Amino acid sequence: MRSNMCVPNIGRDGPCKLQHLTILLWDGERKMYNHVHKLKKGERQTVSKQILLALLGTALTALLLFSERGQGQPINTAGSLRGDPVDRARPKVLYLTHSAGFKHDVLPLSQQILKEIGERTHAFEVTATDDCSLLSREGLKTYDAVVFYTTGELPISDEQKAAFLDFIRSGKGLVGIHSATDTFYKWPEYGELIGGYFDQHPWHQEVTINIEDQRHPATQAINIHEERHGTVVRSEKSFKITDEIYQFKDFSRSRVHVLLSLDVNSVDLNKPAVHRTDKDFAVAWWRNYGKGRVFYTALGHRPEVWQDERFQQHLLGAVRWAMGL
Repeated sequence: MRSNMCVPNIGRDGPCKLQHLTILLWDGERKMYNHVHKLKKGERQTVSKQILLALLGTALTALLLFSERGQGQPINTAGSLRGDPVDRARPKVLYLTHSAGFKHDVLPLSQQILKEIGERTHAFEVTATDDCSLLSREGLKTYDAVVFYTTGELPISDEQKAAFLDFIRSGKGLVGIHSATDTFYKWPEYGELIGGYFDQHPWHQEVTINIEDQRHPATQAINIHEERHGTVVRSEKSFKITDEIYQFKDFSRSRVHVLLSLDVNSVDLNKPAVHRTDKDFAVAWWRNYGKGRVFYTALGHRPEVWQDERFQQHLLGAVRWAMGL
């Protein structure tokens, strides 16, 4: 005999799944009701309250899963480093690591980890390369964001530079990591785009970083926890990390929105390489550029930083934000 019951299938509509879930809820409620009425009066009142709370929780979950907005599609868990598989086309990220100046030892590890972040979270797909020829109108067509971990004057033409700026202005994203500000000193438009230029790194030590804006996706999960002597310590306003810390020139808060900054009480401001007199050492910021989005973080010099889940969450939020997700 053929049943009229709607059997859930990934390829079918959300309402079909909702009908099936409703039947399961009704059947579960019936069985629990019969069980409760076999109990003594005192036990019955206690268990009834527990069942009511359980049913309310299940019903709310059903509404969230099969609301009109969701249309029965899988929940997008791409905002977490432990996201479940999501059946959709992933946005594409071009990760450029060309070093026309100083070459950082961490680059191969950074390529591996950024790819792993995208794969684990199903948030994006990474093409890692040092080939600057992809910075062209044709080469950029398939990408939603570009990530720079670069140095020096990259070997690209004026036409490529125009194509790159148009790419960002059109609504795409740029994420600069660490030495992305040690790039294109002879191209002023890039300095304006990225927000400033590298001007020495006075400190390479453990420092305290202030979280100036906790609402941005790149900072929301950066300080999940710190563990000291086996005890989890939570801090909403700052965190400690060991890395190479930059200072910047041609930088102004009036042109960017600062997310992270150095707590100057954690460093020696009398070091010879310290040039800024305003004691303002930004560490991460964002800005709009046309319809596009630009993000920069000065962290990322050390391998240990790339292996730190807080930094990985920082990058995950930054890349997703830059792509408008």
